Amino acid sequence: MTRRLPSTSALLALEAAARHQSFARAAQELSLSEGAISRQIAKLEQFLGVRLFLRVGNRVELSSAGTRYAAQMRTLLADMERHTRQVMSEASAGTALEIGVIPTLASRWLIPRLARFRQRHPDIEINLRERTQPFTLEDSDLHAAINYDHPIWRSMQVQPLFEAPMVAVCHPRLADEVHARMPLLHKHGSPYGWSRYAELAGMALPSATTGPVYDRYALLIEAAKAGFGMALVPRRYVEDELAEGRLSAPWPTLPQLSERYVLVTRPAAESPPALATFTRWLLAEGEAPSSM
Repeated sequence: MTRRLPSTSALLALEAAARHQSFARAAQELSLSEGAISRQIAKLEQFLGVRLFLRVGNRVELSSAGTRYAAQMRTLLADMERHTRQVMSEASAGTALEIGVIPTLASRWLIPRLARFRQRHPDIEINLRERTQPFTLEDSDLHAAINYDHPIWRSMQVQPLFEAPMVAVCHPRLADEVHARMPLLHKHGSPYGWSRYAELAGMALPSATTGPVYDRYALLIEAAKAGFGMALVPRRYVEDELAEGRLSAPWPTLPQLSERYVLVTRPAAESPPALATFTRWLLAEGEAPSSM
């Protein structure tokens, strides 16, 4: 069956023009003339039967259809590039691993340690893919995931990485603030909210259910450093700030409140040898003391 697909050149022109909102800047990025970009877009519009750009004087603006289509094609082009790089890496002496990881865990714990892995195993390339929630590994193209422990991983091989006690942190100037008057910062969807903390600690926290809400621990940490209030975050994420005095932890740390992080892989028979190497290193890092 013949596939009805646009050319890759036209999609690259669309992605660049949509991102820059300019044919001229897209042409500069792709080392083409502005006329060539315009012709590629026109051919694509003719192929689709849809106007992707609206011409407003000397400017171009994406139509509603163009906005949706450009976003979809941007994702597909990124996937094509990633798969191509992976095959090229495997064809050479190296091996690429695709690892899904929580963004804050990646930036504050994993990436600072990856230099050691690269020194020992320069032939293994680690590509990190953002995953904020547990997901079905079977339906992804990832080799492994580093995430919270969750029932969705039941059919996979799950290995404990580390437990991260939750710690209440704030800017040092707020450390002596009375509990009842302390502004509280909240993480969206966290099971370890301030109501649970107040109950276990026997503290009166009138704003346990109100206050600013943030999607990620990284945002909570930055808000706490800026003096917005008290944040409840995994201690492993703020070891440096606590050691350097940029954050303070004046309230009790409760052993009942901790997050369990795990490494999730498919059955061993399906795993490439490089993944076994990465797994051994990662588990050893998880057992090491939390400070670098």
